[in-house]
Amino acid sequence: MAVKKILLGQVWRKNDTGDTYLVTKLYSEAFATYAMLRNTKGEQVLRVKVEKQSDLSTLPGYTYTQDESSM
Repeated sequence: MAVKKILLGQVWRKNDTGDTYLVTKLYSEAFATYAMLRNTKGEQVLRVKVEKQSDLSTLPGYTYTQDESSM
């Protein structure tokens, strides 16, 4: 699910495992933006490239959890 802007503190759910991750850092590298995700149940940290589609952003393989509660 795409959002207008990915922000620090957002919680995203990994589609294949169902684990939840917190966005702890966003940074740009050359022509791409990356999000650092920390597992809410442990210390695992992942780096995920942010995909942009017109004015929306998404993390491939993840679902923004706020949208799940509004369904």
